[in-house]
Amino acid sequence: MLKWQIGSVQITQIVELTTASLGPYLLPQATPEVLRREEWLRPFCDPEGKLVLSVHTLVVESQGECLLVDTCIGNDKQRSYPRWNKMQTDFLDRLGQAGFAPERIDTVMCTHLHVDHVGWNTRLVGDRWVPTFANARYLFAEDEWNYWRDEPQEYGPVVEDSVLPIVDAGLADLVTPTHQVTDEVWLEPTPGHTPGHVSVHIASNGEEAVITGDMIHHPCQISHPGWSSSADWNQQMSAETRGHFLDRYADRPVLVIGTHFAAPTAGHVVRDGESFRLDY
Repeated sequence: MLKWQIGSVQITQIVELTTASLGPYLLPQATPEVLRREEWLRPFCDPEGKLVLSVHTLVVESQGECLLVDTCIGNDKQRSYPRWNKMQTDFLDRLGQAGFAPERIDTVMCTHLHVDHVGWNTRLVGDRWVPTFANARYLFAEDEWNYWRDEPQEYGPVVEDSVLPIVDAGLADLVTPTHQVTDEVWLEPTPGHTPGHVSVHIASNGEEAVITGDMIHHPCQISHPGWSSSADWNQQMSAETRGHFLDRYADRPVLVIGTHFAAPTAGHVVRDGESFRLDY
């Protein structure tokens, strides 16, 4: 469990799982031969040089509010990807052991509505999907919701089991891509991976951080911002968004926390010749 302090804001990472099996599908350009040329990427690859990805949530504590950013894959969900199908983990127990029992969560923010970012929005009780965080407001970017409400997802009935029950329970708030959550936490539009994708910006007492969402899946895309994921809705837009982001935050004291970055998960973007790398 990793933690970061940004001014008076504390950010805690709770990992659901790590995997090296998705890299060839998501980023086929990132072969072990290419990655070995960049020594700084070693912690983010397995011993065979394959990409390691983490699926985790980030708990942001700001001004007395407890904000959960992305809710991973979840248990009992019917999914077409075998490793995620009706998965069983102790994620919720570990979240509670870290001090974040479900009833303590005030806000759930999904950077987008893909399968591995909404799963713990709900849990199975009997034969019904019910909100996991019953005291929370769930924030969905309006453009994101408007797209996925009518668009089938690749991995199964994601909207039906992990988003619609929230809407039906009256717990969903549709927000703009620059929505202010607290005085210290707000959203930044980062479209491309999905139409309404957002990142989360934290600023407190002169310190800053950004939670990427899937605008950057893996740190290798910091060196190669033109590498867009096969899961991107619009690969050209994704690359442009990523390039603008890296150019904006390079060589600044802004901690970049990757939603799928394996440990050490966070660092500062620095210029490296004609490209960038992560200083961690």
